[in-house]
Amino acid sequence: MDITIIILLLTFAVLLAINVPIAIAIGFATMATMLVTIDFAPAMTTMAQRMAGGINSFALLAIPFFILSGLIMGQGGIARRLIEFAKVLFGALPGGLAFVNVISCTMFGAISGSAVAATSAIGGFMVPAMAKEGYDRNFAGAITVTASTSGMLIPPSNILIVYSLASGGVSIAALFIAGYLPGLLLMLGLMAVCGVYAKIKGYPVGERATLREAVRKTLDAIPSMLLVLIVIGGIIAGWFTATEASVMAVLYALLLSVVFYKEVKITELPGILTKAVETTAIVMLLIACSSAMSWILSYENIPQTISQGLMAISENEIIILMTINLILLVVGIFMDMTPAVLIFTPIFLPVVMELGMSPLHFGIMMVLNLCIGLCTPPVGSVLFVGCSVAKTSIASMVRPLLPMYAAMFVVLLLVTYIPAISEWLPRLMGLY
Repeated sequence: MDITIIILLLTFAVLLAINVPIAIAIGFATMATMLVTIDFAPAMTTMAQRMAGGINSFALLAIPFFILSGLIMGQGGIARRLIEFAKVLFGALPGGLAFVNVISCTMFGAISGSAVAATSAIGGFMVPAMAKEGYDRNFAGAITVTASTSGMLIPPSNILIVYSLASGGVSIAALFIAGYLPGLLLMLGLMAVCGVYAKIKGYPVGERATLREAVRKTLDAIPSMLLVLIVIGGIIAGWFTATEASVMAVLYALLLSVVFYKEVKITELPGILTKAVETTAIVMLLIACSSAMSWILSYENIPQTISQGLMAISENEIIILMTINLILLVVGIFMDMTPAVLIFTPIFLPVVMELGMSPLHFGIMMVLNLCIGLCTPPVGSVLFVGCSVAKTSIASMVRPLLPMYAAMFVVLLLVTYIPAISEWLPRLMGLY
């Protein structure tokens, strides 16, 4: 087993160091480990079977449809309308544009299901607007990057679907509902940081919207926000499954963007579909390769060994959960969310369940933890997009990011040690 771990980790680390895409790095590291563990022919067959089996799931059909709906809405004028609605709510407060940025990123991230899309769409509007009003561009970029991740917890969320698969079938509906309070808590934590920062820096107060403007902008944004109600309401009511809900999301996004708002032309749809296919292919390759790696880890009893090691450290629940969180924070720095969930869920889930933590609670904790990794170098995809949008460097953005990281970590601790934050709503609705 020792040689297995060494080969797996060494191969993976070397491939990452030479900038091999993470899906390919996972696949080659797994293949190298299998070749040492079992003979050549069985290794090749097993690798193919595990990759194919990893994506052979009806629940995973929801991912390409949610990706497509997010791309359609990203080009359909949704971001601008959400920003205008957020300005009605908080634009007149001291540092109001910072609050508007956080709320807009959260809403768009939830609607699109993508932190990268939220960073790009909202950041493209908000960072220049904030810079024009005297806000530091690095601060504006830091807000956009961190706030966009809250949409990964608020449904529809692709990563929660992946966790449902990795955990052995935790209800997707329950996970979707469980993400609301942690996602909103994360939003409020970032808003608190923005308020303090704005007070210290003396950032300006925005103009108060008239009643007529407020009503118009609110009505204009309501159709966009209805997507979440349609998806979640339909799942809870039992009208359709999460996969069927993803198809409804695409149909509604098309109706809204092409017919109602008229900001997506029919001629633009082939390009959107092509982008959706490209993104889906990347995600599915990650899932396939990560599933194979998860299998070889289980085959070598590595999860059991790690579990025993963690339990040997301490029997104190607080210490073990803190240790798991710290490990996941390090993992999130170097690995994308999808493979991290698929690889480490089978390792840590048995440990936390032995401590009495529910799979639902652990899933929300894990996803929130890995959201922090999206904002950290060297692999943080959202951070790189945020730097591009803000036209700045990672080094310049690190300082305003630090208090944001602190707020995210505090929220992570609250979610970790207070199960009701994740479990109250699903239990209230009879989903768990």
